[in-house]
Amino acid sequence: MDEEDEVAATPGGRSRFVPGLMALGGGLLIALSLPPWGWWPLAFVGLAVFDRAVAGTRAVVRFRRAWLTGVGVLAPSTFWMVAFTPPGYVIEVVGFATFLGVAVMAAPSSRWRWLALPGSWAAFEAVKGRWPFGGVPLSELAMGQIAGPLGPVARVGGVILVAVVTVVGAMALSAATHRAWRPALALLAAVLVAVGVAAVAPRGEASGPEVVVAYVQGGGEQGTVDAETDDREVFLAHYDATLQLSPGEADLIVWPENVVNVDDPIEETREGRELAQLAVDLETPILAGIVEGAGDDLFTNASVLFDVDGRITARYDKVRRVPFGEYVPLRGVLDDVAGSALPAKDAIVGRAQNTIDVTLGDDAIETRVGVVISWEVFFGDRGRDAANGDGSPARFLVNPTNGSSYTGTQVQTQQVASSRLRALETGRWVVQVAPTGFSAFVSDTGEVFERSGVSERRVEVREVPFRHGRTLFMVWGPWPPFLLAVALVVAANGADRRFRPRA
Repeated sequence: MDEEDEVAATPGGRSRFVPGLMALGGGLLIALSLPPWGWWPLAFVGLAVFDRAVAGTRAVVRFRRAWLTGVGVLAPSTFWMVAFTPPGYVIEVVGFATFLGVAVMAAPSSRWRWLALPGSWAAFEAVKGRWPFGGVPLSELAMGQIAGPLGPVARVGGVILVAVVTVVGAMALSAATHRAWRPALALLAAVLVAVGVAAVAPRGEASGPEVVVAYVQGGGEQGTVDAETDDREVFLAHYDATLQLSPGEADLIVWPENVVNVDDPIEETREGRELAQLAVDLETPILAGIVEGAGDDLFTNASVLFDVDGRITARYDKVRRVPFGEYVPLRGVLDDVAGSALPAKDAIVGRAQNTIDVTLGDDAIETRVGVVISWEVFFGDRGRDAANGDGSPARFLVNPTNGSSYTGTQVQTQQVASSRLRALETGRWVVQVAPTGFSAFVSDTGEVFERSGVSERRVEVREVPFRHGRTLFMVWGPWPPFLLAVALVVAANGADRRFRPRA
């Protein structure tokens, strides 16, 4: 792997633009591998094209071309942010593409890059998913690969390991196009080993009874913001939909995020009393997404459990907040610049473990349920925290969410993909429910059942098994795959220096 592989553009003419177009085009192909498009094989083609664009180039050129690839990936796949915050969209695309450029600069340009680029890409996604402002872990390679054969790798090392293995597979393809058969076979063998390990790795197992869970999607127009929405109308849509259920038909009813929007503590409101009575009438606990005002500048975003006696017995307040949606970072600075364009209130950060204890069914089965509210489902640590449960693990997870303010289905489809990833990582079923879609049941193997359409009113009931046991990702979390990514870059640079031909 010591041979240089120059793809430098010839001076003059249009040909000098070809590598840049290749880099941008490779990014676009990767974007098409992600939801909502989901043509997952294109990730390997796009990454192979990206590899050709950066081969045999100086560090500054690798930065520029990797930046173009980052733009190609992020500009289309995060376009949902435009309706949310147009300046934030531009900053996000430019800034995170810069992260990728820096990561790829750290890889050598010789054929040893085939070892380094999987680490560079995974490190880019790891940093993007954590910083700044808590990270934006969307448009990750794993969201596309969940539909392909590499998805189960998530149960071993989460999305970071899936990214590593995906790029390794793409580098095998790139090496094969160079007729570098030994590197291609070695890289392909690494992919097969990862898939094999995932196939035999611990995945948890069923424990105890199955319970019947109902999700309630009230329906309504997609692409509406809070200021344009009648809160009472949204509440009644879900209330009326829930009345489709017969008393005792389900063991647990799950409502979406913030479909109950009140100014006071929920137990002091009309909606709170109606929810309590609904739980009594249906003889079923209801887990409802509730937003409460907490003064002029603050609010809470919580999932609140009403038991069969109408009492509030459990509550989880969201911990991971959406930057510039549920809170404004650096508000003191930005208020002078953006003013009324910013959200007026900040969500209060929850402090409790993201699990709730609930008594289910005629047999009064006591169990623990994990809760990851909306944005939190994009973060692997939230599902892992719930499934580990601080010593008392959750038996299944729920993801109450609200994507009704977004036009299109980019966020919603990536959220379904994330629920599938969280299911694989934890070996637990996930119940996702949204006011206008998508809602679905996701098995511990990532299979999707009863997925709703956008804007429809939908109530679905399904048996959900209790699960126990720990996957490897639950045991060790994201750090080992991240350290592997760094080690690949370091090892490739060391090998490049050691085996570089002397002039």
